[in-house]
Amino acid sequence: MPENSITNFVPLSNINEEDSCSCQQVEITDFTKHDHHAFKLRYRSNSVISASTADEDKPLPVIKILGTGGTIASKAQSSNVTAGYAVDLTIEELLSHIPDLSTTCILEYEQVMNIDSKEMGLSEVVQLYKQIKKDLNKYDGIVITHGTDTMEETAFFIQSTINTDKPIVFCGSMRPSTAISSDGPMNLYQAIVIASYPLSHGRGVLIALNDRIGAGYYITKSNANSLDTFKTVGQGYIGNFVNDDVKYYFPAAKPLGMTYFHLEEQFNLPEVPIVYAHRGLNNKLLELAVKGLNAKGLVIATMGAGSLSAETNEFLYNLVEPGFPIIYSKRSMDGMVPIGGLPKFNGKVFDNAVAGGYLNPPKARILLQLCLNEGYDLKKIKKVFKTV
Repeated sequence: MPENSITNFVPLSNINEEDSCSCQQVEITDFTKHDHHAFKLRYRSNSVISASTADEDKPLPVIKILGTGGTIASKAQSSNVTAGYAVDLTIEELLSHIPDLSTTCILEYEQVMNIDSKEMGLSEVVQLYKQIKKDLNKYDGIVITHGTDTMEETAFFIQSTINTDKPIVFCGSMRPSTAISSDGPMNLYQAIVIASYPLSHGRGVLIALNDRIGAGYYITKSNANSLDTFKTVGQGYIGNFVNDDVKYYFPAAKPLGMTYFHLEEQFNLPEVPIVYAHRGLNNKLLELAVKGLNAKGLVIATMGAGSLSAETNEFLYNLVEPGFPIIYSKRSMDGMVPIGGLPKFNGKVFDNAVAGGYLNPPKARILLQLCLNEGYDLKKIKKVFKTV
């Protein structure tokens, strides 16, 4: 064993001290030589999952968990507090609260970062992206613990830049670890089981919370407080988790119309601001967003299926140069912006306007940034967005 490797046997929290023969232990092996601590877990006991669910003739899948922080890794001052908490737990501590998975998978984990997801900027997303790319060939599935505030954006980015049939499952929680009925341990447990499940392959990036399984490409956070927050109203969930079983509603498939983007080792996504439209919008905000920020594109959360006031549309028409992309997205959680919802001038559709389809503004922004990073012109950008 290398000098920098350590092996520990840590008792699980549900050990029966009176029955030393059935004592449950977990082997933790530190095998990382670099910046982060990474560990390999092999549970040494009978699993709480029925042994009948495992095929003894087949090797167990090896699942890598990447910890990034979020509410799931947070503590509050008391058990009745569900706001104003701080990230304080490592992925190792989170795993100590979930049941034994010895008949389901072999777990390895790494703390990539430990932050609130509101702090998840481009550099952090790139760090996570590179870690996933590095790990995919070595593991049968990846689980990512992530804060819920920006989880859908990170999931969409990963879906758009990593093309794999292996399951990549995001999970988090709406309550801190210290809260009564904290949802974190169950969400993490379910995500691991989902990533280990053979029928999870070929479904794209998944988000698993509150017994629901959704496509990361479409699902969005709908409530700032409720456990049942991640929803896809129009597209629906693709499955759920019931009584220790993964239940999918449809055969394995990824969302239609996705475009995969190749990223170089070093890249920096261009500036694309989002402007939230409303009654009485001050059009100078649009000028500030485009000119003041040296933006390469613009996303507008329109008031309906592409609706803006005639004054605002005319302002945009006169503001931007030919070829500058403006994505007409929507404020509403569900529905879409069709090409027919775009403004017309002199009987023709405003050439700079691009229909955002079903994507919400944050996801439309990421897709536009990836298009621009790839060097796509306005015509190619419209082709990409036509499929979403």
